[in-house]
Amino acid sequence: MKLIEYPSAPQMMGKVAKALAASLQKALDASAKVTFAVPGGTTPGPVFDALSDIDLDWSRVHVLLTDERWVPETHAQSNAALIRARLLTGKAAKAVFTPYYTADSEIDAAAAALSDNLSALQPIDVMLLGMGADMHTASLFPGAAGLEEAMATDAPMFLPVRMAGQAVMRFSLTAPALRSALDTHLLITGTDKRAALERAASLSEALAPVNTVLPNATVHWSAS
Repeated sequence: MKLIEYPSAPQMMGKVAKALAASLQKALDASAKVTFAVPGGTTPGPVFDALSDIDLDWSRVHVLLTDERWVPETHAQSNAALIRARLLTGKAAKAVFTPYYTADSEIDAAAAALSDNLSALQPIDVMLLGMGADMHTASLFPGAAGLEEAMATDAPMFLPVRMAGQAVMRFSLTAPALRSALDTHLLITGTDKRAALERAASLSEALAPVNTVLPNATVHWSAS
C-alpha cells in the first residue's frame, strides 16, 4: 500500500483526477480499449468533475461501476445516474458505459448475465474506490449476506450483496474482480476513515473487506 496525504480535500481531488488521467493514458498507449472502474457516492464527485474535462481518447474507455444499488436511474440513490451527471459529460461523454439495473430482470439473473458478458473486460486497467468507516469497499460490507461468496477466489465478476435492514439490494464487483485491477486508487477523507484504514491492517478480509485491494492500492487521504 502506498499512502499519499494531502493538506485539503479540494487539492486532493484535483491531484487524484490527474493521477487517474495519467494512468488511463498509459493504458490507452498500450491497448486499443481500456476498462475504468469507478464508485458512486458523493466523495468522488469532484474527481469526476475534473476528470471529465481532461483530454483523453474517451471513446476507447469502458466505464464500469464498482457497485450499484438495484434501482433505476430515476432513483435518488442510483450510482449510474451520478456517473452520467458527474463523469460522463464534457470530453468524457464519449466513454462507453454499462449500467447494471434492468427493470425486467431479477438482480441474481442480472449478476450472472453481466458476469458472462463483461468478464472479457478483465483485468480492470484503472480503478477508483472509496472506503467506509466500517472498512467496506465497493458493496462488500462486513456481515452482509453474500459477502463470503463475493470474497471467494472463484467468485464470478459480479454478485448481489444484501444488507440487513436495508430494502434496497446492492450489486458489486467481487473480490477477484477488484483484485484484478492493474492500477488501484482508494480515495478517503476524515480522521475516522484514516483510523479505520489503520485498523484494517490487523483484521481479516471478512471483517475488513477493503483488505482485498489494499496491498496494491495507492491510498489518497485528506483530513477534511
